[in-house]
Amino acid sequence: MSTTHRVPSDAHAPFARPRGGQVDATAHDDATAHDGTGIPADAGTAVGTGTPARPAGPDVLTFGETMVALRGSGPLKLGGTLRVSVAGAESNVAIGLARLGHRVHWTGAVGADEAGELVLRTLRAEDVEVSGATRDPDAPTGLILFEPRLPEVTRVHYYRTGSAGSRPAAAAVARAYAAGPPRVLHLTGITPALGPVARATAGHALRLARRHATLVCLDVNFRARLWTAAEATEVLRDWLPSVDVLIASDDELALCLPGPAGGTDEDAARLLALGVREVVVTHGADGATAYAGDGGPRHQPAVPVRAVDPVGAGDAFTAGYLSALLDGADLAGRLARAATTGAFAAASTGDWEGAPTRAELDLLGAPPGTVVR
Repeated sequence: MSTTHRVPSDAHAPFARPRGGQVDATAHDDATAHDGTGIPADAGTAVGTGTPARPAGPDVLTFGETMVALRGSGPLKLGGTLRVSVAGAESNVAIGLARLGHRVHWTGAVGADEAGELVLRTLRAEDVEVSGATRDPDAPTGLILFEPRLPEVTRVHYYRTGSAGSRPAAAAVARAYAAGPPRVLHLTGITPALGPVARATAGHALRLARRHATLVCLDVNFRARLWTAAEATEVLRDWLPSVDVLIASDDELALCLPGPAGGTDEDAARLLALGVREVVVTHGADGATAYAGDGGPRHQPAVPVRAVDPVGAGDAFTAGYLSALLDGADLAGRLARAATTGAFAAASTGDWEGAPTRAELDLLGAPPGTVVR
């Protein structure tokens, strides 16, 4: 029988936000304080006790497959040197948020192997809490190869079938919530595409989020190599009632909607009518547009940079958006920070290596040739 081992723990914990509809009967009865963003504020202290009302949770909880990443400088068949790093949509977002000063927990799974140790070591070094992650002794850590073919064209090769990351433990997510619910649960459409175990764990996380009034962010991140559009549509539409912030590219919106797709404005309006609080549509080099029931649409042009590597730019965008949301910024402010963090990633090599710190956010406005001393 397959077993998983927890990484030695050092748990932290919560925040929350009331959702529309009825809360699960097993939810906490205590009132939850919220800031102007709709995200739960810190619970503070229990009245008359001077002690915390409940454990203080992370700003963001996320999980999903993180793989060892090998990057070549040309065609793989010609050999040469490969640079070793790690990559994964959710962990890219986690690192981006941690660099901006937010507390982030990652509860994914890695193999009980050296590749898995590299993943955990890298996330720890980036100040992402991994005490809730699991080491799976019966499955390896996945592998991804990046093969640059043209200045702005990269082929990606996955070796992830049956990997530890494709079977994250629902118990790890449950323990994270027991230690203290997060303010935000961040999921992507990649996780349910990895197989039935990952899909079930993500579904469990959504139920816990509803129970604890956690704000849910879903980045569609459709991967045609992992599942069909029909499979994605079935899962995403089922998840939609639990989603607060939906992030999708122009061509991904239709995956979330019943019936034929319309224009972007029409599709976003339909999603808002279905209960999503914010719909953020990315347009690549043309920027992004956000829709919300209390305002919008709000368009944000892309920040002009010399693109070096577009891989990871979408995850950096998401990290910036969530960071500003956690900070209480309005819709325009959230989009502006997202565009900035996305530009940093596009102007840098690697999935997450170019993610800015909070102190670096203004650097993109500096004139060319600026030297910061």
